[in-house]
Amino acid sequence: MAGPPIEELHFEDAPSVGDVPGPRSRELLETQRQIDSSAVAYPEDIPVAFEEGKGATVRDPDGNTYIDLFAGIGVLNVGHSNPYVLEAVHEQADKLVHTIDFPTEARLDLIERLNEIAPPGLKDQNRFVFGGPTGSDAIEAAIKLAKYNSGGDGLIAFRGAYHGTSSGAMSITGNKKLKSNYTPLLADVVHAPYPSPTQQGKPPQEAVDHALEEVKAILEDPYGGLANPAGMIVEPIQGEGGIVTPPEGFLQGLRDLATDNDIPLVFDEIQSGFGRTGEWWASEWYDVTPDAMTTAKALGGVGFPLSGLMYHEDLDTWGSGDHAGTYRGHVVAMRAGVRAIEYIQDHDLLAHARQLGEEIRSRFAEIADSNDAIAEIRGKGLFIGVEFTDENGQPDDETVDAIQTDCFEHGVLVWKAGPHGNVLRLVPPLVLTEELADTAMTIIADAIDRQAA
Repeated sequence: MAGPPIEELHFEDAPSVGDVPGPRSRELLETQRQIDSSAVAYPEDIPVAFEEGKGATVRDPDGNTYIDLFAGIGVLNVGHSNPYVLEAVHEQADKLVHTIDFPTEARLDLIERLNEIAPPGLKDQNRFVFGGPTGSDAIEAAIKLAKYNSGGDGLIAFRGAYHGTSSGAMSITGNKKLKSNYTPLLADVVHAPYPSPTQQGKPPQEAVDHALEEVKAILEDPYGGLANPAGMIVEPIQGEGGIVTPPEGFLQGLRDLATDNDIPLVFDEIQSGFGRTGEWWASEWYDVTPDAMTTAKALGGVGFPLSGLMYHEDLDTWGSGDHAGTYRGHVVAMRAGVRAIEYIQDHDLLAHARQLGEEIRSRFAEIADSNDAIAEIRGKGLFIGVEFTDENGQPDDETVDAIQTDCFEHGVLVWKAGPHGNVLRLVPPLVLTEELADTAMTIIADAIDRQAA
């Protein structure tokens, strides 16, 4: 067995909190405000500093211990400080850390392991290029690959999408506020509807049909507006958009349209992949294979920065140096990624994520039976979103803010998502135990009762 069982990974006293934030957290937060960038955002929602983490639990410098259902935005799939992963990290760090793209056993081993867990249509038929430290780097590589192979320059993306904050990634991101100060970005990017019944007020099949009709018109209508399409980039399940799980037929429809129009279909699996949904890749829930897919976040094992792009070998047409970057050889992160894959496999965490995710969604359904504020419960595996609306059916971000604060004050860290910030988002480590999940859900249920009454 690769490393200890998941029950042995966590702080035993979680959750255990007093008045938060404590004095040392407040001191560190104040120092951060004085010397760190004004772009820092996360402590505005959860005002806390961190000192150490184990499994699905974290501790602040005042000794308060929390159940972590956030996991660094889905980065820590095998938990904080997983000892099986860190064993290899320490060993590798003493030998070699950085190699650009020279071959190392760690690099080639990770590529081979990724091939083993690749979606069926890409397994044994792919190439893999590492990006820089963030998911945005993988998205930039995907844009370049699509343009290089298609000869086009226009891109189809989707409303509600989030792909990153570099120029190309922002161009295909849907959030206007995020990018309004940095325009102009890439020209010829068209955002099509992403079928979300609660957001569009349409039955699932009608929402799918409408979205696919729009994409078809963009590609094939002589007055569709996109003169020279290069590719289509989509999240199989939207993350920042509110854990929006598309109805059946949408991804297959995109696959068919991309094939018919001879453009690459790219799936952004940065947040939804690497076991997050109870399958290695969210696309596997829909049995649809992209031409390329991005990965990052959990790829670095225990939080090391690493991203990459897997693509069909037929697209491997670019030449030496056509895509480059200094931090494509983070050997420590590569060793960590291999160990993370092994830990997930040996502890059957995909099945665990499916089962535990279903139990958590069932608990939310029970809460919804007596609370009209919950409009919809979405997700796959441990990728969970709960949408809140007010008595008029409008997005209720204030209630979600209050629930987040209430949970923090009682020792559970949760986050938000959605265009209006009215979706409670749970992306816990896959090593979250049933006992911790049950405790966390009791705290969340109490918070909902108090704040969404």
